[in-house]
Amino acid sequence: MTPGDPRTARTKARLRESLLAECADRPLGEVSVSAVVRRAAVGRATFYLHYEDLPALAVDACADVVHAAVDALHAWQTEPGAQAPARPPAALAGFLTGAAGHAALYRTLLLPGGGGPLGERLHRELRARARAERTAAGAPHADLVATAVAATFTGILADWLHGSVPGSPAELAEHLWPLLLALHRAGSRPVR
Repeated sequence: MTPGDPRTARTKARLRESLLAECADRPLGEVSVSAVVRRAAVGRATFYLHYEDLPALAVDACADVVHAAVDALHAWQTEPGAQAPARPPAALAGFLTGAAGHAALYRTLLLPGGGGPLGERLHRELRARARAERTAAGAPHADLVATAVAATFTGILADWLHGSVPGSPAELAEHLWPLLLALHRAGSRPVR
């Protein structure tokens, strides 16, 4: 099977769904490859054809959360040059609500402070999106601001999921949004 093969996509989707179902009952550390392949109705060799180990499958299964986070932070950009709203987009609180529902799994992959395989992927994709948007808009310090925004969001999300940052999803969105806007605005001033 090749990466573009529809059978590969279906098999990987079944493995992802199986892992998420297994993690609904217990933490990732207690889930076995045997349980995942049994639930997905695929062979163990098929699992290892696509994934090195369970954490690799878990990061792939959680890729949707990365895309959802990036989209939630940019939901207000309905047209080029649009100004960021003073209040957080509803999609941000919606994303945080969904993340809270899978917190046990995400905490395994997104370590306090924003490290871990899911944290690295989230940081990388947020940084790329923010950098591309700043570059397209001609905003200064694209690399600096993109890194600051990605690190801030990823770190706060991780610490919130680990219980170090209190608040409901709506409360966190209300506190996080002004921080992100401040980073964008600070990066738009000339450095002296």
